[in-house]
Amino acid sequence: MTALFASLALTACSAPEASSAPPSAPASPASASATPSPSRSSGPDGEFPTAAAACAMISEQATGATLLPLSAAQGKSAELDKAKAELARTAEMAPDSVKADFTKLSQMAVAGVKDQTVFSSGQLQEAMAPVQGWLAANCT
Repeated sequence: MTALFASLALTACSAPEASSAPPSAPASPASASATPSPSRSSGPDGEFPTAAAACAMISEQATGATLLPLSAAQGKSAELDKAKAELARTAEMAPDSVKADFTKLSQMAVAGVKDQTVFSSGQLQEAMAPVQGWLAANCT
């Protein structure tokens, strides 16, 4: 189980590292299949001041989502509550093009704290895939 978390964390972290190369393509437009929730987003970067800030926070929080069960298992309820709040806030701030996907990832991670099958069955990995896709397309 720990190997799964480490693998997910490393996978989520690898997208921003690729950003050290100069951008070669413009950011892709919002996915037509995603139905964003009503949002306060005012631009392509959501409520973040820059695309780089959006990329950094979404990557960090996606990685953190995979580690929620560790906080729960260690009985660190204050840390767990803080992590849940940060996930929710990042989902609110996310650009419309990833908002629905990040919200789903956040919800799956929180559900996985009480139901470990969310992690062992691959549900979290499925929820992580579109977020990683967004990071790869928009944060390079």
